[in-house]
Parts: sequence; structure tokens; C-alpha cells
Amino acid sequence: MTESPLPPVSPEQKPSPTEHRHAGQAVETQPVGVHRSSRFFLFSALQTIIGFSVIAATLFTLFNPRNFFNGEMLNSILLALQSTPESLQAPTPVKDTNKPRIGIVAGHSGHDSGAVCKDGLTEASLNMTIATLVRQDLLKDGFQVDLLQEFDPLLENYQALALISIHNDSCDYIDDEATGYKVSAAQGTKYPEKTHRLGACLIDRYAAATGLKFDANRITNDMSQYHAFTEINPTTPAVIIETGYMNLDRQMLTDHPDIIASGITNGILCYTNNEIIPTKAAPQ
Repeated sequence: MTESPLPPVSPEQKPSPTEHRHAGQAVETQPVGVHRSSRFFLFSALQTIIGFSVIAATLFTLFNPRNFFNGEMLNSILLALQSTPESLQAPTPVKDTNKPRIGIVAGHSGHDSGAVCKDGLTEASLNMTIATLVRQDLLKDGFQVDLLQEFDPLLENYQALALISIHNDSCDYIDDEATGYKVSAAQGTKYPEKTHRLGACLIDRYAAATGLKFDANRITNDMSQYHAFTEINPTTPAVIIETGYMNLDRQMLTDHPDIIASGITNGILCYTNNEIIPTKAAPQ
């Protein structure tokens, strides 16, 4: 029998790339990329199942009352865990060693008591309480913080983003004006503009946090010529602050050391974050 020629196929009748003609019917297939993705997913799933199966098989094989906790079984479990796929293992934490460093001196610590009140309250203990709170605040803000003693060996050529020495004034009654805080900045530093800005930030932010006044007229030579200023590296901006008088300001200092500390912390953050400060705020 002579077969009649097939009629020509029009473009509309041609099978699409995703169809195959089989027994006169169109069979839909998935694109090649989908097959590869499915195979990859299946392979990963099988890896995970095999990993867990190895552990389970090891446990069931070795489990009996005599060897459940012996050394051989523990070694087998460790070997099974080591064969677990890498995707199931926890990542190794990376320690950040690039945080900026700040030094906080707790005045008189490791040396003497400083001012001593009639009831036994010492300036050194009050300074340490405030310095510790400041350190905790700065650690939360991501800094490395050194809590230093008054004559700490680390002060020799100390290099940091800033150094702040915390002190307090006398327990004795002087007069009704003997209240407030004092700030003095290091002189002769390599970057005086940075030191000046650190002092200005501390003056402004401390007043805002505590409500205490800046007692600029009673800054002593012990502050302006503070020993640590000549010991640290000249590139380190440094200031000393007397946070209040242990007589007229005692309630604020002893009952609210957290507020005192936040004023100092805010001053440091003002400096490190390059925040705006009023031009009138200036250290002596």
C-alpha cells in the first residue's frame, strides 16, 4: 500500500520545547534547570538522613547494660558525630578585637582612701562605684574598657581613644557654693583640639544628666597638673572630673551613682560620636 504523504505542519502545530510527541499525545516535561534543582535537593536531603542514620545505628548497636557508658561507646559516638554533614555543625564564633579602647581611672584606688567622711565613707570607694558603672555602660556600647588604678603601671605610655579619671571633692563643709562638678583637660597633648572637645563634651553632657552646676572657679592645680597627664601617650586625649562635693552633693553621689555614671558615659559618647556641643562648654 502506498502511504500518502503527511500534511505539512504549520508553525502553530509544531511542538513546543517543553513538549514531546508520544503516541500522538503531548506530554509535558519540566525545564532542565528544574531537574537539576530537584536532584540537588534530593541529594542534600539524603546526606542529612544518612548522617542521622549513622548516629542512630551506632547507638542501637552499642546499647546494652554493660557498655552503655564505657569509653568505647563514647568514642564511637564521637566518630559518628564527626561524620555528620558540615551543614549540621554550628559555626565557630569570631571574636571582635577591633573595638576602640577607653581608659577609666578610679581615683585613689590601689593607693589611698582619698577624702574620708566622718561616717567612714571614702572617696576611693565612691570613685570605684562610679567608675565600675561607667565601664559597664561603655562595654554595652561596644568599647574595650580598662578600669585602672590611680598609679596603675598601665598608665605609662597608655594609648586609647580617651582616658577619664574619676574623683570627688571634700566631705568637709566649705561654703554654700561648694557644690557641683569640675573638669580639667590635659595640657601639652599632641592633639589639643581632641582633648578640648572631650572636656567640652563631658562638661555639657554631665550637667544635662545630673543637674549639677559646673564649678569652674574652684579647679585646683592637682587637677590641671594631674600626674597621669604626663604619663600617658601624648596622642591620648585625657580629662579628670570631680563628680561632686561629698558634703553638699552627697545624696546625689551616694543614692544615684547610676545617674552620675550616665553623665560621664554620655560625655564620652558625645566625643566618640562627634556629636554637637554648645560652644560655651569648655574645660579649664
